[in-house]
Amino acid sequence: MSYEFATIYWRDMLRFVRFRIALVASLIQPALWMALYGAAMSSNFSRLSTGMTVPDGGVAVSYLTFMGAGVIALTTLFTSLFGGITLLFDKNWGLMRELLASPMPRNHIIIGIGLSGVTKSFIQSMVIMAFGLVIGVRFFPGYSLLQTAGAVFGILLFVGIFSLGFLFLSSAISMTMETPEGLQAVITLLTLPLFFASNALYPIDAFPGFVRIISQFNPLTHLVNGVRYFAIGSDFYAIGIHYVYGMNDVLISLLALVIFALAMFLVAWRVFKKAVVT
Repeated sequence: MSYEFATIYWRDMLRFVRFRIALVASLIQPALWMALYGAAMSSNFSRLSTGMTVPDGGVAVSYLTFMGAGVIALTTLFTSLFGGITLLFDKNWGLMRELLASPMPRNHIIIGIGLSGVTKSFIQSMVIMAFGLVIGVRFFPGYSLLQTAGAVFGILLFVGIFSLGFLFLSSAISMTMETPEGLQAVITLLTLPLFFASNALYPIDAFPGFVRIISQFNPLTHLVNGVRYFAIGSDFYAIGIHYVYGMNDVLISLLALVIFALAMFLVAWRVFKKAVVT
């Protein structure tokens, strides 16, 4: 079996670790966002649940906990979409020409970049969960140690599949771009609708009908569903709304992310198959 993708993976991880400023920023940024945005908005959104009666056995969670799961999803989205920029730099520096001319199968380049991006997303997700618990986020309420370990595994499973899908998409876009500015413009164009038409930071119940339909096909929404199911629970109350996640809902979200990741891999593989770098 060929393992050339491991070389691509290892090279990208070494670059991630050695650029200390980028490493520290990638770990601190989501924590700061949760602390600053969460602290600022938590009191405002918590007013929506003031006076709301929670039935016996129901779990009421603060907005900080509610949006904590969304921060994990948003951080994964941003990290994944910018993950392909490594390939753009390789093109500009002439390294991609050497990679494409080597005996290495081209799909191994995609897989190596994808796995390195997933590893970064895992690290950031763990940092967010740990920092969230420190500032008062109630992840894993009443869970035993074994249940917490299973919940963390479930979160990372959703994060990994989602991250792969957008890393494949980012890789495909990077191979068609000539400048970092062009890539950044495309990523910004993708990020805004994905961000606002999702349930990451606020419920989608009040969305206009057509936006609500879009959100149902939004991969970010499916990631948030999975993260909240494992991090908060299947039945909870937040900002005045009763949330219930059944196992079928979670499996549908997981299946949607798997289909998305496979589709993006085929797109990236097709782009790499036709790529010519001079």
